[in-house]
Amino acid sequence: MAYYIRALLITTFLLSLPLTYLLVWRLKYTLSLTRPKPIRHGRRNPREPTHLLIVLGSGGHTAEMIAMLERAVNSPSPQSAQSLDWRDFAHRTWVVGEDDELSATKAKEFEEMATSLTSQETLMSGKVRAYTDHGPGSYEIKKVPRARAIYQSPWTSPFSVLRCFLACWSILTHGVYPEDVSAMQHIPADTKGRDYPDIILVNGPATGTVMVLASVALRFFDYKGAATRFRMRTLYVESWARVKRLSLSGRILAHMVDRCLVQWPLLDAKKTGPGRAEFQGCFV
Repeated sequence: MAYYIRALLITTFLLSLPLTYLLVWRLKYTLSLTRPKPIRHGRRNPREPTHLLIVLGSGGHTAEMIAMLERAVNSPSPQSAQSLDWRDFAHRTWVVGEDDELSATKAKEFEEMATSLTSQETLMSGKVRAYTDHGPGSYEIKKVPRARAIYQSPWTSPFSVLRCFLACWSILTHGVYPEDVSAMQHIPADTKGRDYPDIILVNGPATGTVMVLASVALRFFDYKGAATRFRMRTLYVESWARVKRLSLSGRILAHMVDRCLVQWPLLDAKKTGPGRAEFQGCFV
């Protein structure tokens, strides 16, 4: 009897080796920085609308995110690495906690400010057709359960994280069409704009981390072409308050996001920082 049990265990182990190798290879490929960029015919092509998803983490995280975006949108130098042209994104999705009304309000206020600013700049520069023919784009505010509440017990945290993960998965996959790109050319631009986000921008805390994990899972399984269409590039910006050590979210995401930006040179991965952290100056 012992012989058969030992033989079964050895067989199971040998069969699991190729599967383990394939899973590890797939995960490494999913997180690779060398994956191609999606093919686009201009950032403002109405038939290929761009989609930006932003996670507001409440409190200081929301304040920092809004401050970063305001500085980027109002940048006097369009060629600067820290500048952002709001007109490049036909649709914006803001993700906030289900009980975070303040962050939702801040998102609405920023959209009003950014839309007004870009409209004036476009008219002054003579680029009326490129912008006003299709309007300032659209935005929506989505609410998700918090991944973890303050002082929440570690015993119940996995359940709240799972709820948040499922909500993030639902937001990312809402309105996504099959990976047949040729078929997508006939989808109206205002509907197609709800496709997978082109960029996912987060600065923590837990909810932003879960959103990135959900996007990685979608690319891992290539759900509706998430990987083969090279969508959902992730960008994590570490808090300005983190000077010598990354936050827990930063230590997790520094190894899986496409870009991890830090605001202090000591955290740069080329020096002493972990993972893919890179210093590009202060964003706040």
